[in-house]
Amino acid sequence: LVGPRPERPFFVDQLSEKIPYYKRRLKVRPGITGWAQVKHKYDENIEDVKVKLRYDLFYIENISLRMDFKILARTILVVLFGKGHYN
Repeated sequence: LVGPRPERPFFVDQLSEKIPYYKRRLKVRPGITGWAQVKHKYDENIEDVKVKLRYDLFYIENISLRMDFKILARTILVVLFGKGHYN
């Protein structure tokens, strides 16, 4: 449920060439919500992808049940009330 959002293989290959450490996201199971989704807006350009990668790497380095519950709670707030980090 929680983890870096999956990306299509074509984009993984493209982004891996442009962004160092991008493939580290593949070391954990993907999720439908993640730290990057509750902390940053939808990625519109390569700079947004880099920011979201930093959030994904932070999540990977700090994986815990507590962190997953925190992400799920924030996801619920975003879905129900439209309250996200960037609003």
